Amino acid sequence: MSFQHTMKIPKERIGAIIGKGGKVKQQIEKRCGVEIEIDSESGDARISGNKPVEQMEAFRAIEVISAISRGFSPERASRLFEDEEIMFQQMDLHDYAGKSPNALERIKGRIIGEGGKARRTIEELSGAYVSVYGHMVGFIGNFKEVKLATDAIVMLAKGNMHKSVYKMLQDARRRDKMDRMRLWENTYDEEGVKSSES
Repeated sequence: MSFQHTMKIPKERIGAIIGKGGKVKQQIEKRCGVEIEIDSESGDARISGNKPVEQMEAFRAIEVISAISRGFSPERASRLFEDEEIMFQQMDLHDYAGKSPNALERIKGRIIGEGGKARRTIEELSGAYVSVYGHMVGFIGNFKEVKLATDAIVMLAKGNMHKSVYKMLQDARRRDKMDRMRLWENTYDEEGVKSSES
């Protein structure tokens, strides 16, 4: 069964997707069992494959290409290969800025922070990778990480103070740690032996 999908790539991101000597494109093709053709004039990328569906990861290839085209480096986008629970998601800042270019720039500035500090802090506290590109914000992580980072970005876009956003993330992280500890305590006894075996 053959597969074919065409997507648009911003022209300035084509080089990142192809990589030095075609290395990035070849890596995606190899890992996902697909072929990628990129028209550098139009910015059209065609992902195709003739293998049986179970031998291809065509949708993973689309996700990786989408992530790189939205500003992620190929190294960061390769996290999508690590685990099938890792996903790429994006949100449109126009939903919060409306049609005002000034409002959009202001929101982007709040998300990125001085010298990229706010974005880095959100990444550290949520566990997700975050990229601000044009009017879109992209996320790479598992469901919990992406949800946390998205909530943080929405709060900033709505005008919440950075302090309260970081507090929300820290509280969520603390809760998660407590949940994991409780789960461990319920699973293992004091000697670290699984309860069912004790």
